[in-house]
Amino acid sequence: MTDYSALRRLLTGTLTTRDEGDHTAGATAFNLSIQHDPDVVVHAATEEDVVETVRFARAEGLALHLHSTGHGAHAPYASGIVLALGDLSSVVVDPQARTATVGGGTRWADVVTAAAEHGLAPVSGSSTNVGVVGFLVGGGIGPLARSHGFGSDHVIAARVVTGHGAVVEASEDGDADLLWALRGGKTGLGVVTQITVALAEVPSLYAGTLFFDLEESTDPYTRWLDWTTTAPADVTTSGMIIRLPDLPFIPDPMRGKHLLALHVAYPGAVDDAERITKPLRELGTVYLDDLGPLPLAEVARITNDPTEPGPSFLRGAFLTHVNRDLADAVLGLAGPGTTLPIMGLEVRHVGGAMKAGSPQQSAVGFRDLDYTLTMLGVPDPALFADVLPGAFAQVEEAIAPWRSPHLSPNWMSDPYDPDQVARTWPADVLDRLDAVRRAHDPDGLFAR
Repeated sequence: MTDYSALRRLLTGTLTTRDEGDHTAGATAFNLSIQHDPDVVVHAATEEDVVETVRFARAEGLALHLHSTGHGAHAPYASGIVLALGDLSSVVVDPQARTATVGGGTRWADVVTAAAEHGLAPVSGSSTNVGVVGFLVGGGIGPLARSHGFGSDHVIAARVVTGHGAVVEASEDGDADLLWALRGGKTGLGVVTQITVALAEVPSLYAGTLFFDLEESTDPYTRWLDWTTTAPADVTTSGMIIRLPDLPFIPDPMRGKHLLALHVAYPGAVDDAERITKPLRELGTVYLDDLGPLPLAEVARITNDPTEPGPSFLRGAFLTHVNRDLADAVLGLAGPGTTLPIMGLEVRHVGGAMKAGSPQQSAVGFRDLDYTLTMLGVPDPALFADVLPGAFAQVEEAIAPWRSPHLSPNWMSDPYDPDQVARTWPADVLDRLDAVRRAHDPDGLFAR
């Protein structure tokens, strides 16, 4: 049995073991169907705590699992050390340079709030509750995707504790290969203790959601997909078919409804926005209208993603194109009269600025795609093993004519599955990523 007393003495933060009560407090998965039970949890209070924990795990041959907000967990941790980074949370905005330098455990909400005070915005995800680092190393697709590209394209520099237990500065003037890998390379690259991102100057944001009642008409869905084929390059939209239960905690206007939630984000002047989005309000009879000028600090209101942990089942895919036949296929899966256990089926129109950049600048695998599809299953853990994977198989079969074989790193159900890895990065990018990993983590400390 490993003696952790020496490590405990070196830490400014805390170390708890399995025999110390609720030792996973503050280090649980956001998806509550995943229950961690490691031997030890280290809550790092400083970068030096990270260094000492990495060196200890390497010397003892222990598995080391990284935890920030818990959104990236794909499987339970049943042994080894969980290194929790939530206490490494900080934000420093430089309004002149238009950058934010943040701690490795920071959530996007803190960055969004601090940047908004200066009329600036990070290229973050639809949920500001997720961790900055996990989102960025997975590429990161958010509500400003078409206007500003992948979140990872805006990474300027990072401080990283490598598998050797050394602190490395990843930047164009420092370790440029590691910086490249952090821009979408996802796993096995070390512990990011600090990261600097470029902020976008957004004088105004016109965003929110239009809701259409699908029980009255499915035409708005088909018409929206038609609209995306000629949509302006700086407007990002997504159409999610949602089926809400008739339960007391659901707000009255939404309770028991079958809706199309059309999420919209346009970083520009109100007059231009109203002209551009006018066709969206004319797709059909709008059931609820929450689209208009939106303060930068309230960007999470566009999609209102959950902020509290709970069981969840999410799968995603890229699409090569859309047309009216795809609309029929999606409505046949999740529209009126369907019975698949799906809470949400979303097609997101991306592309635009996401297609900029190159494999020399970033490890993002596949850029030349314009649409994504995600399935949110009914959050009943009894369905997770067989029923919901079966439902997603039906989705994949139905959308086969439009489905790309490629994946986004942040959608991988297992980031170490060889088939999923091969579908996420081209072979030449994988070869370069492997070289960076071997250089900084030769023992595979961060392999799982």
